[in-house]
Amino acid sequence: MTVQVLTFFNNKGGVGKTSLVFHLAWMFAELGKRVVVVDLDPQANLTSAFLPEDDLESLWEGGARTGGNATIYQCLRPLTEVGDIGDAQTQRITAGLHLVPGDLALAGFEDFLSQEWPGALGSGSLFRPFRVLTAFWQVAQKAALQHSADLIMFDVGPNLGAINRCALIASDFVIVPLAADLFSLQGLRNLGPTLKRWRSDWDKRRSNWPDPAFPLPLGLMQPLGYVLMQHMERLSRPVRAYQKWADRIPGTYHTELGGAEGVAENPPDDPNCLARLRHFRSLVPMAQEVRKPIFRLTPADGAIGGHSAAVGDARGDFQRLANRILERIAAARPAT
Repeated sequence: MTVQVLTFFNNKGGVGKTSLVFHLAWMFAELGKRVVVVDLDPQANLTSAFLPEDDLESLWEGGARTGGNATIYQCLRPLTEVGDIGDAQTQRITAGLHLVPGDLALAGFEDFLSQEWPGALGSGSLFRPFRVLTAFWQVAQKAALQHSADLIMFDVGPNLGAINRCALIASDFVIVPLAADLFSLQGLRNLGPTLKRWRSDWDKRRSNWPDPAFPLPLGLMQPLGYVLMQHMERLSRPVRAYQKWADRIPGTYHTELGGAEGVAENPPDDPNCLARLRHFRSLVPMAQEVRKPIFRLTPADGAIGGHSAAVGDARGDFQRLANRILERIAAARPAT
């Protein structure tokens, strides 16, 4: 039995996607779920949120010298020669949360993924093209098995390239983080057709290898909804510029990605809107300094007075969002 993969994806950058993954990974673990997080963004921002620079240097440079499997790229590197996928040496964040670290060298793997994509439709040996194309999924599943994980989370970069295509064909569920602006709306218009095309293209490739030599992901990419990030209020009411774009998101999301039935006039009433998250601006640098989610900040970290109340608000927001995501995953149609 495989572990379900949840990917957070938006081809528009700067919406707070990596921060969302970081905080939800911690919250899922606090709720008793065993989680493996895989950083598939070549910029490795999620990894740097979890680990200090000295650890990163050791993982990237030390692993590269010794041939270890300390990062996602180091697990895949043998595929670029004549070897096979390595088992990830995950980083323990908590007892229920483990990280497969990212790696700036992962950008160099994009060419291999692009080259093998058409090969999966060939008539010759299909072992190598499918091994390369499903490498992210294979590494993640082995790591999940190692830690008896309930859920795998992928963080990916803001683009529609070959790395993200292979991350998405490995995904059972997709959540779209959005900002209330024109660029997020345009990103949605690109994202919907792209996911449909990738799903269809992967189905064709799987049918071309009816008796695979190893398990393959189904590439369901089922949309669970969107999260509206950096919600801003003035006197408990959304600012006008925010509201203008926020009101256009429900219809655009429904048109491009489908999801729950019905279209609302604004995100609070939209069944596809999983949450509207506030920015918690004053807490962000404090949390980054101690590499904690903002809802775990303590007075010793500087969260006193009004900051302490904001920490409690953040905990409530992320707990509600995490529970809602888990409910939707549980209610989704089973994989076949």
